[in-house]
Amino acid sequence: MRLNYRDYLRSPLFPIVLSVSSYFVVCLPFLVCDIMGEKWAWVQQFNIQPSRHPTASMLLHCAGVTLYNHVFLVLPASVAQWAWSPPVDLPDRAPSLLVLIAGLISNLLLFDFQYFIWHLLHHRNRWLYVTFHAIHHNYSSPFALATQCLGGWELFTIGFLTTLNPVILRCHLLTNWVFMVLHVYVSIEDHCGYDLPWSTSRLIPFGIYGGPSKHDVHHQKPNTNFAPYFSHWDKIFGTHAEFCFSTAVK
Repeated sequence: MRLNYRDYLRSPLFPIVLSVSSYFVVCLPFLVCDIMGEKWAWVQQFNIQPSRHPTASMLLHCAGVTLYNHVFLVLPASVAQWAWSPPVDLPDRAPSLLVLIAGLISNLLLFDFQYFIWHLLHHRNRWLYVTFHAIHHNYSSPFALATQCLGGWELFTIGFLTTLNPVILRCHLLTNWVFMVLHVYVSIEDHCGYDLPWSTSRLIPFGIYGGPSKHDVHHQKPNTNFAPYFSHWDKIFGTHAEFCFSTAVK
């Protein structure tokens, strides 16, 4: 019997395929912008550090780390999950739009808190930083492909939290999938190096969302802006820093 779409959606592999494919699809337009460089003047006017562009060796290094992680970490974990996990029961009804939005916001806020604590600890403890997190700070001017230039421990932590949180919050399965894609998008946006007119930080008012400019400051000044999404935890703990073009590395 031929598989139909329900069989694919019920597979334990589907969320992993969705997350990985979303990552490379979202990275692609930013990668093209990085390769084109100053040939695309309209795009480059939104470059946060206009004097710095990723070189071919930097792009290849990050692509190599990402490929290594996916082949030797994500793929084996995916196969194990596929072998040991039963097919997922698909709900009969989709959540209402209000429930979907509430679930997405709840997941973002919970992960924001969790990763803020994780991130802060890995910067304040030198052993944790050197052993696990330093690879992500190879570049003071981030770019899209650097998003998953991570050590295995950090990749595992992020994957574990983004998988566990929707379960803790008792989210609808569709909310879980949408959150995975949204998480991938905003993570890449944070590292893309461009503060575009449609950046999330420009769409969300009152400066409550960090976005690419503030995360760029974190890569220049690593003791600031630890939260991945919002600004409130950094403001509470005194680690918040606004972006200023004069702070950009020349």
